[in-house]
Amino acid sequence: MRLPVLAYRVGLGSLFGKRLLLLHHTGRVSGRDRTTVLEVVSFDAVEASWTVASGFGPKADWYRNLRAQPQTLIRCGSHPHPVTARFLPADDGAAIMADYARRHPRTARRLCAFMGLPVDGSDESFRAAGRAIPFVRLEAGAGHSPAGRRHR
Repeated sequence: MRLPVLAYRVGLGSLFGKRLLLLHHTGRVSGRDRTTVLEVVSFDAVEASWTVASGFGPKADWYRNLRAQPQTLIRCGSHPHPVTARFLPADDGAAIMADYARRHPRTARRLCAFMGLPVDGSDESFRAAGRAIPFVRLEAGAGHSPAGRRHR
């Protein structure tokens, strides 16, 4: 599970292209620097934003840590990007999941099955699943400098 993190640490993040990113986040209790690799659900080059999903729901540590400190750093490929996390409403999640399912139908089905979300392959079933999944948009900001972050 930590292999993608290690790949980023040794400079091989570009192997993942734009499909994965390395998220740096600060432990909300410990204050320690943490990292996790997440799948990019969608990328908007014009707005410089990456949308990710919390497959383990709102109790995932990285998700809770971003709630406490939304300004952070990501690495996509070999490039670091300071970002601010914006937590999306359920209706936005529905549209994002339906779009993702059109682009990656098998992966979307497997993801929903893993999370225990019933889908029958229809657009509406993926929309219903998307309402149950927390989505986060990581938005790049000019002049953004998260405290205590190092470029790795």
